[in-house]
Amino acid sequence: MEATTGTSEKAQAPSQSGRHAIDLFGERVLKSGVKTCLRWKEGGVWREATWNDWDHASREIAGGLRALGLGHGDRACLLANTRPEWVYCDIGILMAGGITVPIYQSNVPHECEYIVNDSGAKVVFAEDPSQILKLLAEREKLGRVAKVVYFDKTVKLAKPDAQGRTELSLDEVLPAAEKEWVISLAELRALGQKWIAEHPEELERGWAAIDPASPFTIVYTSGTTGPPKGVVLTHANIVWECEAMRDVLPVDETDEQLLFLPLAHIFAKILEWTAIVKGPRIAFAESIAQIKANLGEVRPTFMCAVPRVLEKVYIGILGNRNASPPTKQKIFDWAFSVGRKVSKLKQQNQPIPFGLSVKNALATKLVFGKIQAVLGGRIRFLVSGGAPLSREIAEFFHAAGVLVLEGWGLTETTAGTCVNRPDKYAFGSVGAPVPGIEVKIAADGEILVRGGSVMREYYGKPEATAEAIDQEGWFHTGDIGVMTDGLLRITDRKKDIIVNAGGKNIAPQNLENALKATPYISQVMVHGDQRPYLVALVTLNEENVAKWARDNNVAFSTLAELAKSSEVHKLVQKYIDELNAKEPSYSSIKKFSILPADFSQETGELTPTLKVKRKFTGEKFREVIDAFYAN
Repeated sequence: MEATTGTSEKAQAPSQSGRHAIDLFGERVLKSGVKTCLRWKEGGVWREATWNDWDHASREIAGGLRALGLGHGDRACLLANTRPEWVYCDIGILMAGGITVPIYQSNVPHECEYIVNDSGAKVVFAEDPSQILKLLAEREKLGRVAKVVYFDKTVKLAKPDAQGRTELSLDEVLPAAEKEWVISLAELRALGQKWIAEHPEELERGWAAIDPASPFTIVYTSGTTGPPKGVVLTHANIVWECEAMRDVLPVDETDEQLLFLPLAHIFAKILEWTAIVKGPRIAFAESIAQIKANLGEVRPTFMCAVPRVLEKVYIGILGNRNASPPTKQKIFDWAFSVGRKVSKLKQQNQPIPFGLSVKNALATKLVFGKIQAVLGGRIRFLVSGGAPLSREIAEFFHAAGVLVLEGWGLTETTAGTCVNRPDKYAFGSVGAPVPGIEVKIAADGEILVRGGSVMREYYGKPEATAEAIDQEGWFHTGDIGVMTDGLLRITDRKKDIIVNAGGKNIAPQNLENALKATPYISQVMVHGDQRPYLVALVTLNEENVAKWARDNNVAFSTLAELAKSSEVHKLVQKYIDELNAKEPSYSSIKKFSILPADFSQETGELTPTLKVKRKFTGEKFREVIDAFYAN
């Protein structure tokens, strides 16, 4: 039996005003039908849709799916970027009685094929010709898929493909033999209009028959340690989570978020459903590259991001500071010395003395206001999730007047399990459990979770399900943590813990996050399991290192040349030495190698949420790692 070293207080379980997810959506449409709920940019102009528009589009999609033969419990995959059509189809699939199975837009063909076939999907929504090409590459294995539905007939490519094309048209990529396999979303909606006219109130009768225990979605894990597993979340799970979010996130119909996270990830999916439950508008970013411009146009009141995005903003701010004249650097440093004093008092719920308030107002005018303006100027708070956030970065933003609320959860726990709140937060923690969720720490430090948001099962994997959820209903998260004053702090992943040759346990994420917070380092993977000492694979922040090299007369023409430079090696060594000075000998990094290119999803080292795939990366760079220990 696990020893409990910390538990949440047993908060009252959220009431469930709706039996299933469609009830929640229907309640919002009835309450806010004519109000704007979605915004997106098209042809250089921001467009809008109301809740009634969303409802109308989803009903037509549902009718079209029923016309195609999608029935109760059938699966439909969504392979697309985050955009209005994604959420229209998500609700449409549910309204048809189906189960949404999201696929990351960045997945390669064999990964898409695995999810489509493992879930047994009958329909796939594929955004554009570039996504359809992935399905065509595995066409002979996709015999169960009756139809592929596309949003766009053409797509502009971010860079030329192998044939030198900068734009793809469906007509040029789709073989004549597959013409009947593919239809447009407009054609599907037209089918839906006809089906609904011929079957009045049939959709509504289907909703009444939905069992809350039936699947709502199957979300596949990112597969950092092996093949992805399909996490079956039920209607009861999403209703529970949405009701919990009512009390956790202080947002309402007056708020607006800028959404750019992939909706294939449970974090973004909960943001979609938080909007449904609480009413804030969703503005869809055009792309990751356009986030900065979109922030200035949308001026969101809150936004959610993975730590890597916040790390890049932080590093960019520091890079600008370092590139400024000495006088501006002094002003910057003075402002943050003031901001940190204010931050500390706010964290302690202490009043801010008048003199310090005056200084902080001046610091805001000179420095912080510019940082806040980058985020649009109206941000009340940011929410970080999906991976651990460096405490240093959270404290930096707070000093600048921007509150970052870190949360934690897994796909298997319907995302938000613990969340910091604006009125109760602690940097370095992921906050208190949401209402109705129990959290306890096992004897080995693993975090266990029990409550209404815990998944039903891994799809088609009863042994994996039994291993993850014990007989008392506790889900074993695989994360290591501690509970202090009702707030949870994550220290590492259980599978990531390094046990060195001397038997010492080391949490690599703490070391990696500290180095990633420096201006010139992009990614780090620390290695040393069953080895005498720690080593690290390091990639460079190309923009900042290139500028540093030019300023210091270091000749180069490519990032790979910078990686080989002795001057750059000394630069990175300085930051590693500073980190090592704070660590005991057994958890200090003795050797490192700077890799010639950054980690990426395309080259396989990163998941779609920008976490390092340790197993894959370790194998890919096995020769480099082994060379560290050759002598």
